[in-house]
Amino acid sequence: MTIAKDKITEIFCMADDFCQVYDRFIKVNGLAPKRDKSKRKYHREGTLSDTEVITIMILFHLCGYKCLKHFYLNEVCENMTDLFPQTVSYNRFVELERKVAVPFILFVKKCCMGACTGISFVDSTALRVCRNQRIHLHKVFKGLAQRVLRLQTPPDLQRERRLAELHGHPWQCR
Repeated sequence: MTIAKDKITEIFCMADDFCQVYDRFIKVNGLAPKRDKSKRKYHREGTLSDTEVITIMILFHLCGYKCLKHFYLNEVCENMTDLFPQTVSYNRFVELERKVAVPFILFVKKCCMGACTGISFVDSTALRVCRNQRIHLHKVFKGLAQRVLRLQTPPDLQRERRLAELHGHPWQCR
């Protein structure tokens, strides 16, 4: 799937505006990491900005690739050189990706997610236990989940009944 250059530019502008506000917030509130002046600085600044890394990460999710490495090497480094002229190696990109993980998540949460439409999806896949003797050792969903026999009604009806019991109407957003 190819994304138009106008759309990529729009995503970049949104991410850049967000990064400027985020950086200002971090500096004003004293949350920026403090570097000891007596220690030597070993790493130089990256050639890709935080905004470019966030834009590439969003494009990866929009393009439908399953592997980030293939997307970065095949699409970004070969086909998007006019949009990202100073690309780095894939290993360096992964390091930069880790650096912008928090701003990326905040950007997606605050700027890219729309309002709830009233329809929600619930994954009700059964969680398997390796041995039946260990069922009582699992405490993650204690008080929230229970063992259910599926012999009484079809799975879809049973799932809807459980959702209705837990949350009222199953299609309501909260």
